[in-house]
Amino acid sequence: MPQDEALNRKNIKVLLLAACCLLFLFCSPGKIYSNNDNLIRELLWKDFLFLNKTRPKIAVVLGGGGARGFSHIGVLKALQENNIPIDIIVGTSAGALIGGLYASGMDITKIEELGKDVGWNEISDLSMFRMLTLITAESLLSNNKLEKYLAKHIGKKRFDELEIPFACIACDIKTGERIIFKDGEAGFAMMVSATIPGVFKPVEYRHRLLIDGGIVDNLPVDIARILGADYIIAVYPKADFSLIDIKSILMTLYQVINIQGSFLIAEQLNNADFAIIPDVKDVGSIDLNRSKECIESGLVSTRSIINNIKDKILEKYINLIIKKP
Repeated sequence: MPQDEALNRKNIKVLLLAACCLLFLFCSPGKIYSNNDNLIRELLWKDFLFLNKTRPKIAVVLGGGGARGFSHIGVLKALQENNIPIDIIVGTSAGALIGGLYASGMDITKIEELGKDVGWNEISDLSMFRMLTLITAESLLSNNKLEKYLAKHIGKKRFDELEIPFACIACDIKTGERIIFKDGEAGFAMMVSATIPGVFKPVEYRHRLLIDGGIVDNLPVDIARILGADYIIAVYPKADFSLIDIKSILMTLYQVINIQGSFLIAEQLNNADFAIIPDVKDVGSIDLNRSKECIESGLVSTRSIINNIKDKILEKYINLIIKKP
């Protein structure tokens, strides 16, 4: 087929998609679709996906939360099974770990298996004795196991070698600055982003001392926008802090971090185009043994609103078309 003819057909597809969306938008105020919702939606969605490079870039921003971050796996799985394209991923802490694995090209089923099997023994030198003495010890836990764990699964891939553009956040504990990783070795950056303060040793890097990014930015929506996202889906696993049993000094520390993080995300959530908030109830940051229920929570939460996500993306696309000269 001649190049001009192919281009014309593609332009016609764009115009038809825009016309159809506008028709349904104006015919049904507050709701794009009417009687045949699913059929119309899927027809429009297929055309939307056909646009490929001319459609809006969709970013997923994954927040922190320790063990609650396993819900990100369920969210990504639901988005993938419903053909929601992901063009950019940004993550903090647990969101950096899950997001980095997915950005590397690892199959979501494999990530789910890892999530269900991982424990503190796989990612740290934590033991019952170390847990009891952690607060009074002069030395914190090593990051070596976590770094090796990530290297085992994604190797030495650099950011520019990942299948999906990716960035993650850390904090300079000396200055309080937010540090954005988007180049260099991805596994190292993911490990740094998940360096829980008071538990793991801060990481020395280029004259900085880095810890968990959730301390300064638990949901970096603005970074996704900087990376070129047109539509941003923010994911933040929400726990009911009143249900979490505070039994130790360590749990008290985690609770303070969690509460601080929850205040930090309010503005970032408002800046996202869509928010997915899995309800992880009383799951604590260190409850790695509860990964299965967190994954399920992310999956169920996302599946229940998947049509809303598609509707909003299509609306965003139409708005972009209208604004173009």
